[in-house]
Amino acid sequence: MSTRIERDSIGEVPVPADAYWGSQAERSRNLFRISGLTEHPRMIDAYVMLKKACAEANTELGLLEETQGKAIVQAADEILGGKLRDQFPVDVFHMGAGTSFNMNTNEVLANRAEEILGGNKGDYKLVNPNDHVNYGQSTNDTFPTAMRVMARTMMEPLFEQVDRLADALEAKGKEFDHVLKSGRTHLQDAVPIRLGQEFTAYSVAIRRSRKWLEAAANELEELGIGGSAAGTGLNTHPKYRFMVVDNLKSYTGINFRPTEDLRDAMQSQFCMAALSSGLRLFCLEMTRITNDLRLLSSGPLTGLAEITMPAVQPGSSIMPGKVNPSMAENMNLVLYQVLGQCQALDGCVQGGQLELNVMMPSMAFSAQFALQILANTIETFVDNCIVGITANEGRCKMYAETSPSLATALNAYVGYQVAADVVKTALKEGKSIPEVVREKNLMDEETLAKVLDPALLTEPGIPGKA
Repeated sequence: MSTRIERDSIGEVPVPADAYWGSQAERSRNLFRISGLTEHPRMIDAYVMLKKACAEANTELGLLEETQGKAIVQAADEILGGKLRDQFPVDVFHMGAGTSFNMNTNEVLANRAEEILGGNKGDYKLVNPNDHVNYGQSTNDTFPTAMRVMARTMMEPLFEQVDRLADALEAKGKEFDHVLKSGRTHLQDAVPIRLGQEFTAYSVAIRRSRKWLEAAANELEELGIGGSAAGTGLNTHPKYRFMVVDNLKSYTGINFRPTEDLRDAMQSQFCMAALSSGLRLFCLEMTRITNDLRLLSSGPLTGLAEITMPAVQPGSSIMPGKVNPSMAENMNLVLYQVLGQCQALDGCVQGGQLELNVMMPSMAFSAQFALQILANTIETFVDNCIVGITANEGRCKMYAETSPSLATALNAYVGYQVAADVVKTALKEGKSIPEVVREKNLMDEETLAKVLDPALLTEPGIPGKA
């Protein structure tokens, strides 16, 4: 492989001749052979977009020559348009703070801008990675800014899928509203409930969880660009940071805003903890709901079998005809993976020291990975599971009408202890609640019919009484 020699502050580095990255990315490529994973396309977009915003601001302020600024912007637009996407070889787990990826981006933009102006890759005579592309910037302020932009933009498809999930659950709530079934507490029979009420409650839980994700999105919109090194703003124009944020707002349509305190934006990555919290709360609720769906569909003969999930693939390599709740299982295993990334985020957020949190590369990976797999999984879960769920109405009705917890409605008429004795007798003798009530002459037939009407037990009120 032919190479060119580049020189940085440490010494000479052979770089592949056709590469647009330079010495620092090459050093990182050889040093940090950790995961084989490179930065997510959305992180590349966010960093390149930020560099474009900085170049435009510095050019307008007269701090970059117009030819240099325009060349950097053109190079950025080319990358954002899909070119040179293979020129970011730095492993997601590289040096602290993200310097390797910042310089990888600076080098690619500088080399392409150099070409645009008629120069050669690696010369840096017309456009320099540090002096021009990185003008007025540091990894200290660019990496956390790009990380926030990346995470915030990746929340948009997540919001879309969360809304679709809530809508689909709500639609099932309406579809199943007439289906009576037995409720369960402690995994034991409880008073009747409507299947639609269960699904409607699931949709409410998802919409409530979305609010915590919205709170996280709001935290991510506060940007510390312009802090330069250590949040001092050294080597930046006083107007620069506001112009850069305005540019990012224009590019994305998201209401980004400058941070109130540049030092805080360097020291604290509170916004990533907020993201972790929002994701964690959603995952905890969704895990509970998914587990419920797996229980409700268990069977088909020896489980609850109150609902049926769509069959998406054979469930066993040895048991013919077996069908598993594959989509729900997939949802669970992804939720556990996202919760693991939340744990990594939390650890990294508390791992900062003094003027900088250097754990940001790991934060960026955990955020992008969690956001992508969660949005993708919700989409396929809705399309291939939720919308196709059907109710086994006969099974639900049988459970509702034979559950000993129907006796709860007797409390207002005969008292708790007498009602408990009715249940014990029914279970011991294998009889229904109405049969025992009749045998014990506890109430007349008309009252009994009203009191033990399962439909009247699923809404507030005292069955049989006005």
